Amino acid sequence: MTETPTRIAVAGAAGRMGKMLLQAVQADDRARLTAATVRPDSPLYGLDIGEVAGIPRAGVKTTGNLDSVMGDFDVLIDFTSPDLAALHLQQCRDAGKRIVIGTTGFNPDQLKQMIAASGDIAIVAAPNMSVGVNLCYRLLEIAARTLGDDADVEVLEAHHRHKKDAPSGTALRMGEVVARTLGRDLGKVAQHGREGQTGERQREDIGFQVIRGGDIVGEHTVYFCMDGERVEITHKASSRMTFATGAVRAAHWVMTRESGLFDMQDVLDLH
Repeated sequence: MTETPTRIAVAGAAGRMGKMLLQAVQADDRARLTAATVRPDSPLYGLDIGEVAGIPRAGVKTTGNLDSVMGDFDVLIDFTSPDLAALHLQQCRDAGKRIVIGTTGFNPDQLKQMIAASGDIAIVAAPNMSVGVNLCYRLLEIAARTLGDDADVEVLEAHHRHKKDAPSGTALRMGEVVARTLGRDLGKVAQHGREGQTGERQREDIGFQVIRGGDIVGEHTVYFCMDGERVEITHKASSRMTFATGAVRAAHWVMTRESGLFDMQDVLDLH
């Protein structure tokens, strides 16, 4: 019996991640690339998605209106911007469509909207779709539980010059994993950069440092610093394709759920 392919739409198909997602979906034998959106003023509007992503022509043209293709897909993958992703989320909720969200930088109201929508549709939302990064989350939990309050925790992340939010959603998630394991409130103990006469470091602090430059895809290191030794847990991405293939994997998985808010830990069965 042949498995029915998952019909996938890609939002923001003209962007760096969007094009990578088009390639990843097209390369997956269990998926069909059936819709893609771009900005209405994009020079790629109305083109075949094959022309957009440098893949074989698929007979599917980009559109500037998600509602116009709502009947053509089962799952939307969105790596756009917080405002646009929030709009797409509402459109998917209204139409009863599942969605995979890799967009970061949502404000509190948008996060509340996501939680509310999860009562009606199935959502996978994760700041990083990489299998390796999600494994690191589990390793960070183990390290924090083992080292406890004996370690000073610092998070260093590096991304390309075009990234608009800082720290990255992945860095914040790493800090949240450590803080939760140690019984801390990240909002109270996070220290973003240091300058001037800052005084001695407080034991409960979790520091964040940010690098932006060049074409760095994404690098994250969490330092557990103790007297006489330190533990470093590092993930380095060399290609955006790792995020794209993870998102496609999430799209297949979310088809097994009717509603709820999930992350890649659920998809990979790492909880």
